[in-house]
Parts: sequence; C-alpha cells; structure tokens
Amino acid sequence: MSSLENLDIIRQRQHDAVRSGRFLGIEGRRERLHRLLCAMKLWESELLEALYDDLHKSHSEGYATELGVVYSEIREAIRQLPRWTRDRRVSGGLASFPSKGMRLAEPMGMALIFSPWNYPVQLSLAPLVAALAAGCPCVLKPSRYSSAVSRVLEKMLEEAFSEEEVAVFQGGAKENQLLLEKKWDIIFFTGSPQVGRIVMEAASRHLTPVVLELGGKSPVIVDQTADLDLAARRIMWGKLLNSGQTCVAPDYVLVSRSRQQELENKLLLAAQKLYGKEPLDSPDYGAIINQKHFDRLSSLLKVSQEEGCTLRTVGSARFKEITRQIAPTLISGVSWENAVMQEELFGPLLPVIPYDSLDDVIEEIASRPTPLALYLFTNSRENARDVLLHVPFGGGCVNDTVMHLTSSRLPFGGLGESGMGQYHGKAGFDVFTHYKSVLFSSTRIDLPMRYAPYGKFDRIIRRLMR
Repeated sequence: MSSLENLDIIRQRQHDAVRSGRFLGIEGRRERLHRLLCAMKLWESELLEALYDDLHKSHSEGYATELGVVYSEIREAIRQLPRWTRDRRVSGGLASFPSKGMRLAEPMGMALIFSPWNYPVQLSLAPLVAALAAGCPCVLKPSRYSSAVSRVLEKMLEEAFSEEEVAVFQGGAKENQLLLEKKWDIIFFTGSPQVGRIVMEAASRHLTPVVLELGGKSPVIVDQTADLDLAARRIMWGKLLNSGQTCVAPDYVLVSRSRQQELENKLLLAAQKLYGKEPLDSPDYGAIINQKHFDRLSSLLKVSQEEGCTLRTVGSARFKEITRQIAPTLISGVSWENAVMQEELFGPLLPVIPYDSLDDVIEEIASRPTPLALYLFTNSRENARDVLLHVPFGGGCVNDTVMHLTSSRLPFGGLGESGMGQYHGKAGFDVFTHYKSVLFSSTRIDLPMRYAPYGKFDRIIRRLMR
C-alpha cells in the first residue's frame, strides 16, 4: 500500500516521468491500457465478490454496470488512440498569411482521482482509463465506504503498475485533505456537491483545473402521451439499479395528473417483475452501503408519513436491517416542500408528484439546482422539444433512463450544481489533455502591413480583419 509518508516521493517520481516524456508515446499508452485490461481480467472474480460484499451487488449486475463499462472504455481508447493523439491542422487565417495552425495534444500532467463508493470499480477505473490514454500518471483515492472493492483495486493496480504510473492511497477525510493540500496538474472528483465544493476550494489555491462529477435530484417526466407500461418498466429498472444508489437514478416522477394512479400501479407491478413479490429475498436486489445511509433513508420514510404522504411498498416488509436493505417504495401525496424533495434520495424511494401543465413542470425544474440527468417519457415531438430546449441538465434520455451512460460517443457530465467537465470515450481523453495551439509562420514572405507606421495600410487592415 502506498503510504502518505511517501506521497511527496511518489509525486516527484510521477513529475519526473512526465518531464522525461515517458508518457508521450502512443505505444506506451496502449501498453499501459492493455496492462489494465489484463489485470482486470485476472482479478475479475475478486472484484465481483468485493462488489457483492460492499453493496450486495449480484455478479451479473456488477459485470454489466461496472466491469463491462470499463472494458468497453479500454478497448475504445486502445482502438482510437492514434486518431485522438494526431496533430490537428487548422487555418492560420488571413491576418497571419502565409501560415498554418496546429493543435498539439499533450498530457495535462499528474492527475489526482477521487472515486466514490456507489460504483467503486467503474468510477475508479473509467477516469483512470481516460488519464492513461491521455498520457497522465495518476494517484487514485478510492472510497473508504466501499472498503472491499478499495482493497482489491489497490492490490490489482499495485501488481499492474509502478508507483510512478499509478499509485493508490487509502483512507478517509483526513487522507483526502492531505492529498488536496498538494499541487496537482488536474483533479478528477466524483461524489457529492458538498464535498465537490471542498475539492474546488482546495484546487483554487494552486489554480488546479478540476473535473467535478456530482449529482442532484434527477427528474422523470411522464406526459399524457407516454406508453405507461414501457415507462414504468424502464423507470423502475433505472431506479432500482444498485438499490437506487446511482448518481443518475430517477429521483422523482412528475406525471400528468389524469395518469397518476395508473402509472403508480404499473410502477409497483414493474418492481415485482424485476425482483419478485418479496424483493428483500431476491439475490439480485442490492443493499444500502452502510448503516448511516440506511438510517438516513429510514428517517426520510418516517418523516414522509408524518407529513401525510402515502407509502406503497413492494413486498410484505419495508426493511431488512441485518442486510441493510430497503424495499422499493413509492411515495405519493408529495409536494415540492416535503422532506424527500429537499435532497438527492440515493436509495429505492420514489416520490410521485402529479402535474396539470407541462409548462409549469418545465418552470419548476428549471428554477431548481441543475440535475445531473433528466428523463422524459412521451410520444409528442413538441413536448420533447419544449423540455429539451428549456430545461438545463447534464444528460438524459427520451423514453428511457440511465442508458445514455452506455455510449462512449455521448460525453457524461453535469452542469452547475451537478458538476463540470465531461468524460467517456474521446471526451475523457480530452479532459486529461491540453491542446497546445501553435502557429507556424512562413519565413518566405513578410507582409509590411503588420509593422508600424500603420497609416498607409489602414484600409487594407480593416478590410482583412472584418
């Protein structure tokens, strides 16, 4: 394990490796990506077991939502690296004629990556793939909450890489603070908006660029034209992945008032089809990460009842405390002022709010902190256009949930309260890359109009620069 006592030594080694140009070559980057791919294959069963230990995540869900995503990112990066790293020629412009412009891709430098506990494999290794593809050495700080995965990641990466390539540091808030005190060339953070503010403040002391992948209350809108069977099935699938502990999970549903009761019934039926009549007994149903978050969600349910909301649970039991599981629960009779609407839920609770006017819904969402995701179920092109045009959000789907994350050609990231910067595929390479702009001027011609005195060339200069 990398010790914080050796942090400065490791940083110096990584700095020297960057300065030496060791990380610049395409073949070296590809070889490191191949090494990561081979390491993941070798440690695949341990990673899946650790995901089950931390989050009760089945091996199938763990592969589909974590390892499979990273495998896809690695293969895409290996395949596309020659194109991504190619120097880009652009016009030099009339003002500098004769000349040519070039955009040269170079690594940002030493990267510090903070990963969260909810998708601890994917959200540790997908940013790492992007950084290695861009030619950056990395320090990875996984979450202490997903301790089983963090231990496996540390062993796997220590076996696959030298510390000047990738170093892993464990710990909690104290270790995070010590890491943030150091100067990095880029910081990539995935987590809550509250901690994101701390990261950004610390980075500002060194003028370090940051990528913040945060969260927020991601709404689902179901209008009068939507296919309710499809909507219910896809909403509950997206909501109950990882027991709701997904940063882009549907956080609440806004449904046309005339269709509320029908949709709620279909949502409950969809949850039963996914996990059976007793979801808490299903081997595919996840657990809450720790007692703190279990108690937080339990308290929200209690407060919702006290506020007069109606709770409808799938199954005969609402909780299984020994395994920290909470059954899928619809919350109706909800207003914007209720407790469940004041924070990102990050659990299998789904408030449902009816609406009378789509315009009012658009205005309400747009007036709140920008969500990381938005989902719209509709068969109306006009409604889709109105929502997509007038509501700011990070990314999303029409007639689906969560699936926009599966395409490497759709950059993923937030806006405002939900984050800044994007990654996946080429966007991930870009975020860890500085594009150096260089103008190559000809020595054969030296136009006199660029030099003083300017009077006799005034008309020509104005005409060229219109």
